[in-house]
This record gives sequence, C-alpha cells and structure tokens, in this order.
Amino acid sequence: MSKPKREEVEKAVRTLIEWAGDNPDREGLIETPKRVAKAYEEFFEGYNQDPEEILRKTFEEVEGYDEMVIVKDIRLESHCEHHIVPILGRAHIGYIPNKRVVGISKLARIVDVFGKRLQTQETMTSQIANTIQKVLDPKGVAVVIDAGHQCMTTRGVHKPESSTVTSAMKGIFKDNAVTRNEFLSFVNLPKNN
Repeated sequence: MSKPKREEVEKAVRTLIEWAGDNPDREGLIETPKRVAKAYEEFFEGYNQDPEEILRKTFEEVEGYDEMVIVKDIRLESHCEHHIVPILGRAHIGYIPNKRVVGISKLARIVDVFGKRLQTQETMTSQIANTIQKVLDPKGVAVVIDAGHQCMTTRGVHKPESSTVTSAMKGIFKDNAVTRNEFLSFVNLPKNN
C-alpha cells in the first residue's frame, strides 16, 4: 500500500471541513489542512519506528539483579482505530530480568511506539508485552493500561468518568499469583487471586 501524497491528505481534510458544514477558506480554517496533516505525522509516528530495535541495547552487568523492575504511570496517548479519537491514560510495565536489563526509558518508548498507531487498547497491551518478552527474554512481563477512550467519553454513550483497564501477563506473572499480586500492589491496582 502506498502512502497518499501530502496534497491528497490536505484535500481530504478540506473535504471533512466542508462536510462538517464550514468553509475551509475562512480565515481560521485556511491553514487547518496543513496543520492536521502535520499533527497526523506526529500522532502516528509509531508506524515508522521499530519497537524491537529500541529494546536491543541491554546491560548484563547487573550484579545478579533478578527482582522486579517496574516503570509505572507512563503517559499513554493513542487513537482508537474505530473512530480515530484519542485514548488517554497510563501504562504500567514490569519485568523480571533474566541476566540482563534494558534502560528504563526504553520501556516508556515502547509505549509511545505502539500508542502512536491506530489501536485498540487490548491489542496495544498485548503488543507491548509480547515485544518485551520476545526481545528481552525475561522471566516474566506484566503490562497494565488504564485509559479513557474519547470514543466513549465525548460521543456515543458519553461516560466521561469511565476508564478501561487491560492487562497482559507473561511468564512468572501469569503463572505465579504472588508475583502478579506484588506487581499489582506496586502499581496500586486491585489484586487478582
């Protein structure tokens, strides 16, 4: 599939403005097609990034560290693939190293890579966990995302107080309830038995 040219994108935005009932040539809207195209480049830059490559640089000099590593409250910004409206929330990632660790900023970058694609929260949660498991080969990975979906909060059923929580547990986090509950307590989520 080839990408449309910038001019085609801007023309499509003009059409949407007209379809909404406004004049794309009015002063406040005349530059909007260019701004929307630029915003979309930023919103969806995850398609141009390789999440596995981000995780490849690891550190083996960890003095035998084999306990949980958690990065919590990672700001998540994504877009619902059904309505192309924002999904906003927090991601929490934990893993138990298997002789090597990754720089913690890389975990936040993985959230950004998958977040900056058209997504469902369920798919994104799995993609993050699967990629960490594949590249780092840790003893286990836990990913929890808690997010509000503007397709549900600003349209449709209009439930702004709602949030959606998804999780993906791999390895020891899936197999051992004590380890899973320890992770959930660190990220302040209800425990599962």
